[in-house]
Amino acid sequence: MKKVIFIIGVAGCGKSTIGKLLAEELHIPFFDGDDFHSENNLKKMSGGQALNDEDRQGWLETLNDLAKKQLIKNSCVIACSALKQKYRITLSDTLENQTKWVHLSGSFEQILERMNSRTDHFMPSELLKSQFDILEKPREAIQIDSSLSPENSIKIIKKELMNTSDFGLFGLGVMGKSLCRNLANNGFKISMYNRHVEGVEENVAKNFKDEYPELSNAAAFDDISAFVKSLQQPRKIMLMVNAGKTIDFVLEDLLPHLSKNDIIIDGGNSNYVNTKERFDYLKTKGIHFIGTGVSGGEEGALRGPSIMPGGDLAAYKSVQLFLETIAAKDQNNLPCCTYVGPEGSGHFIKMVHNGIEYAEMQLLAEVCTILESTAKNPDEIANILETWKDNANSYLLEITIDILRKKEGDDWLVKKILDKAANKGTGNWTTIASAELGVPSTLIASALFARYTSFNKGERLANNEIYRNTKKAKVDIAIDEVREAYQFARIINHYQGFKLIYEASNAYSWNLNLSEIARIWTSGCIIKSSLMKDLVDILKDTKNILNNPRLVESINQYKPSVKKVVSQCVLNDLTVPCLSESIQFFNGITTAYSSANIIQAQRDYFGAHTYQRLDDVKVKSHHTNWK
Repeated sequence: MKKVIFIIGVAGCGKSTIGKLLAEELHIPFFDGDDFHSENNLKKMSGGQALNDEDRQGWLETLNDLAKKQLIKNSCVIACSALKQKYRITLSDTLENQTKWVHLSGSFEQILERMNSRTDHFMPSELLKSQFDILEKPREAIQIDSSLSPENSIKIIKKELMNTSDFGLFGLGVMGKSLCRNLANNGFKISMYNRHVEGVEENVAKNFKDEYPELSNAAAFDDISAFVKSLQQPRKIMLMVNAGKTIDFVLEDLLPHLSKNDIIIDGGNSNYVNTKERFDYLKTKGIHFIGTGVSGGEEGALRGPSIMPGGDLAAYKSVQLFLETIAAKDQNNLPCCTYVGPEGSGHFIKMVHNGIEYAEMQLLAEVCTILESTAKNPDEIANILETWKDNANSYLLEITIDILRKKEGDDWLVKKILDKAANKGTGNWTTIASAELGVPSTLIASALFARYTSFNKGERLANNEIYRNTKKAKVDIAIDEVREAYQFARIINHYQGFKLIYEASNAYSWNLNLSEIARIWTSGCIIKSSLMKDLVDILKDTKNILNNPRLVESINQYKPSVKKVVSQCVLNDLTVPCLSESIQFFNGITTAYSSANIIQAQRDYFGAHTYQRLDDVKVKSHHTNWK
């Protein structure tokens, strides 16, 4: 990775000498910051006056621009006093991850002696004390004693620069390995860690490094202490381990080796509530915690996933370059990675992503069931779905087509797969979060419960024997009607998903940007689709996609088809829970006067819970003795 190396310290410490030698050693350009002072600054210093912050601001911005231009082509070395932390913030603005600091330090007496022996410097030695007075020693710099010879100084600096890694990845499962290769392919020097378990997991990191040429410059570890020490400070470590208690165990193992301002990124599917708790806990330790959703599976992690980080904004800026570089790119070549919001918002967004994914998968499964009932074989169903790409394309549609066409011998592989759908918890969490927030994410819940139902294989077989209907289904549905029903249900699913995000944003004061969330879901992730691309612009104008004129027109067009498809499925004993729920929910959300008046009366009858009246403009509570 290209870097700008700032050699900093008070006047007379040897910045220019060390900077030139280091640049020569590394074969990169050198620039002396003093050469970029304005005429006014030079006159002021030559007259024995110290520069104030206003004098320095333009100079620092000039050096920042210089660094940006140089980094387009190559690394560079810049010598600059940069005595205060705020000066260093200006110098590294938008370049935080590409900046290295080398601080040349020495005593006042030692530096003063050097200053007095120089005749070619515009700054008089009288100003040296003012520099020591304002010096704020950098915590995150390579520290070099000015009394060392230039040769020894260069050796130490080179060793520190070359031996430390930019980024660490903890956990080398499928996703962890793919992310490592992605980072390495993008020019980052990384350290990789995987635990050592005798006879079970031995030399995992080393063997992985040896397997792929792009990892030749990566450092491999199975010792936590050595792994942490190999990283540049503040350290940036991404955890790719199983969600739950494993994360807490890993954090406790890491904490003794970490330093203040180090950054931990949890890239697993953690519950957002736990992420909030970990964020608060690590904050008390001076450690930053970023809960990050990562979607795209093994291939996405390698070629570019969708990344959803949440936590402290300042900490995100320190890892922004790494995450945005390895992320997928949208249609405008922007990274499918954005700062989502504070606390556990990143993992909340990933959780909802997975909930939407549950329903999208279930809808495609239901479509296949319907088409199969019309005597279509998997190849024929795949061919039908292929024609849907023009106006209903998605990653899940594409992989379903591939699945349907895969054969094992003379038969289709999909017909040999046991019909028990598993889950890893995110659909469950989404449904719980919906209930807690009072948001009717009914398609996600239906998809989740459909998986639970499928898992009761033994009970299903027994009930089939009892209630078996030998009548063969005769579904009177056109292919276009199935497609329109599917599109109708997908709009409802996405409405419910973004509604859940919107309500969570309000409840937790996260200030989430729905359009930007849709944008980072347009590439690299499991739920990317042509519909998602449309939602990027739609969500700029409304939080409720059912209000969008274009989608209103689509809903009105598709509604007759979904009514017919669901009716035919019910009449022919075909199970389509998500398609059914889409029209039921739509009818409910568009009903002006619902049956809830009966519910309120019942609640008041048995529990005196009261009710409100339509004819009471004061909106007060009423109670009736119903007997």
